[in-house]
Amino acid sequence: MPGLTRELAGWLLYQPVRERESGRGPSAAEVEVSRLFEELRAPLLRYLMSLGLTVSDGEDIVQEVFLALFRHLRQEKPRDNLRAWIFRVGHNLALKRRKQNGRFPGTLETVPVEALYADPSLSPEEHTERNRRQARLRAVVQALPDRDRCCLYLRAEGLRYREIAEALEMSLGAVSISLTRSLARLSRSVGE
Repeated sequence: MPGLTRELAGWLLYQPVRERESGRGPSAAEVEVSRLFEELRAPLLRYLMSLGLTVSDGEDIVQEVFLALFRHLRQEKPRDNLRAWIFRVGHNLALKRRKQNGRFPGTLETVPVEALYADPSLSPEEHTERNRRQARLRAVVQALPDRDRCCLYLRAEGLRYREIAEALEMSLGAVSISLTRSLARLSRSVGE
């Protein structure tokens, strides 16, 4: 993807220089893509990683998504619900990348959160109990069907039900049922 990376970097990083030299400001598409990139880059990357991609693969896909968005807007294609469009394109590219890498649904790799962040204010007993609870929650999330897990992760990234439905190409009712079912399972696991 080096060409893609260079193309996106050239557009994002060097656009202000070209604007000053040409005496024109950024186009509406450039402004919109820049704004959405700043707003959604991190949530999209987290979502892609939740699908089992490495950080490197996730960053490549983020670049592909925003480059595709720029082209989409430059061609004056529909602008309605671009957040959902971004996550749908990212989701589809992630599934392709997972297939290329030999990682298929149900084989997601996760890094335990407690391995990354330790809370020094917790006693050893509290730390152990928190780790057990997180392990139960992780096990429940990993046991969810792929579609339910994707709905849950997208909701955690702040997408509304309608955006999730568009991103995953499913009905609004199916999203509601999926999230209700997933949250009930998580709630039961916490109560155990």
